[in-house]
Amino acid sequence: MRVLITGGGTAGHINPGLAIAKFIKSKDENTEIIFVGTQKGLETKLVPREGFELKTIRVRGFRRKLSMDTFVTIKELFQGILEARKVIREFKPDVVIGTGGYVCGPVVFNASLMKIPTMIHEQNAFPGVTNRILSRFANAVAISFKESTKYFKNAKKLVLTGNPIRNEVLMAERTLARQKLKISSDAQLVVIFGGSRGAEKINESVVQMALEHYKASDCNVIFAPGEAQYEKIVTMLGNQVPQTFSVAPYIYNMGEVLAASDLVICRAGAITISELTALGIPSIIIPSPYVTANHQEHNARALEEQGAAVVILEKNLNGNILYQQMTDLVKNKEQLGKMGKNAKKMGVTNASEKIYAMIQEIIRKE
Repeated sequence: MRVLITGGGTAGHINPGLAIAKFIKSKDENTEIIFVGTQKGLETKLVPREGFELKTIRVRGFRRKLSMDTFVTIKELFQGILEARKVIREFKPDVVIGTGGYVCGPVVFNASLMKIPTMIHEQNAFPGVTNRILSRFANAVAISFKESTKYFKNAKKLVLTGNPIRNEVLMAERTLARQKLKISSDAQLVVIFGGSRGAEKINESVVQMALEHYKASDCNVIFAPGEAQYEKIVTMLGNQVPQTFSVAPYIYNMGEVLAASDLVICRAGAITISELTALGIPSIIIPSPYVTANHQEHNARALEEQGAAVVILEKNLNGNILYQQMTDLVKNKEQLGKMGKNAKKMGVTNASEKIYAMIQEIIRKE
């Protein structure tokens, strides 16, 4: 079987594709898989690291206001369509899978016109514009939340699968992970990140917390502010924090880090939520207010209602509040334990298996 997977921009689009690819390989190691993305997205780093070939095409999203940039975007879209068609013709895939991002548009659309079986996967309860358009051309649509059903035209194409989670996240073992990270078994670890692109307000609050309150005796902290803001954050922190507070631009070994953690402070992206619940990890969630239909707050509140997370809105966030909430939870192991169990009850761990079954079905129908 030959599989083409397209998705890009952020880890939230790329990691589901990687999870699907690895599951397919686990079922048939002879399957040939390539990814299609752009030269500017995080896929240029994540996909090759996992051993898959990445082809790139030119495409970018439209700005909300009409400007000269709009005409450049249109030009690149047509170039991307031609480049996508060339990749498809050369690779000759048996199926094309889109996992989100602008790059999916020309790739899935071309494959559909060429009568190649296609499917898309939507990670969020509120689907992106690209996936809503592509759902009209794709043979099947995998969704992660039943709430997204109302946004798609053809309900017969929809299958509720949940979000696929990378096997290295699902299979990571706490003791071994802590050994690799050099964290003792009795120490507590808090992991803080704001998504692959970082989150400025979270970063500012973490810096304030670190400089004004944090002590080595509180807990171990791994903080990933995002590559774009990493140098700025390191400069702001200087040498004023102890070694128990470590900073990295991006967490590539997320499976190990999550498995080793006692508490995670993060955004409420769909993949992050899926990983936290699959592993049963307590969290403090700061949903992004800059997303369509405020879907991150809906994601976060779902965990809060089940006693799996504490939600802090970004407008209420500062270093003092973050430190107080973090230390209150870290000191209360009983509450952390309950939150972890509640998170685990919400977890879905067989999404990749369901998606694999969908792939086989649409290929058979063709």
